[in-house]
Amino acid sequence: MQSKALRADLLMLITAIIWGSAFVAQRVGMDAIGPFLFTGLRFCMGALVLLPLIWRQKKAREAPTPGFAHRGLLLGGMLMGMALTLGINLQQVGLLFTTVTNSGFITGLYVIVVPLLGLFIGQRAGLGTWLGASLAVAGMFLLSVGDNFHVASGDWLQLAGAFVWGVHVLVVGFFASRYDPLRLAFLQFVTCGIISLLLAVAFEPIAWSAIVQAAPALLYGGFFAVGVGYTLQVVAQQHAIASHAAIILSLEAVFAAFAGWLFLGESLAMKGYIGAALMFAGMLLAQLWPQKVTPLDKPQTTQA
Repeated sequence: MQSKALRADLLMLITAIIWGSAFVAQRVGMDAIGPFLFTGLRFCMGALVLLPLIWRQKKAREAPTPGFAHRGLLLGGMLMGMALTLGINLQQVGLLFTTVTNSGFITGLYVIVVPLLGLFIGQRAGLGTWLGASLAVAGMFLLSVGDNFHVASGDWLQLAGAFVWGVHVLVVGFFASRYDPLRLAFLQFVTCGIISLLLAVAFEPIAWSAIVQAAPALLYGGFFAVGVGYTLQVVAQQHAIASHAAIILSLEAVFAAFAGWLFLGESLAMKGYIGAALMFAGMLLAQLWPQKVTPLDKPQTTQA
């Protein structure tokens, strides 16, 4: 059992690295194509990655499983996909107006947003959540607020996205316990891909030469960040301790900052580093603070 938990932690660490570095691919890809087109293409790629896994899963099971025509499965996948579409496009457009570092840390606030949103559906938040949220807010102020109390528009979009990710987590938590997670993931990826492509057709210029230019970023963002990253998360969380999962996956913010520095030459002023440290401390505090958990509670995590 301990070896399985250690293996799960390692897989989640790899997932956090993939997701964190994907922020760079998301930013670089938009040098050639628009944010909606990039999102639409990469999530369609992610859906393609899951198809052989779903087929293999179906062949391996002796008992028949509900197909994609199941009403509840379709509803869950589409609702998850619509939340995913809003969250990822807020993140993608926001990257046009802020840094990879800021985007990674602010997006990571969903770890705290989830229990706060849970208050609206009757879930109680403990002292650790409130202390963590306070640290995160203070950290975000230092990270994002510039001279004359100016906040970059991209940071506001990332903050709005963090709340959408929180809603997405709650929706995933509801449907994932009822239906096959791989099929749900496929449906949400297809929903996100189609809606984003329709937005791209309506609002962005589309040229094959530009898509070819963005191909390396698309391949990484689609096949690895969406397809491989999500699959690793699902495999890992079968044997992971929930608190470990949330903490390790929140390291995505740290890897995003490192990737931004390594590949894009981004850096922070000392105030920014202190702010990032406070935000990360708040995320950890909210997860590590002892709290009563009922047997039905099983926190979920997500990304982009």
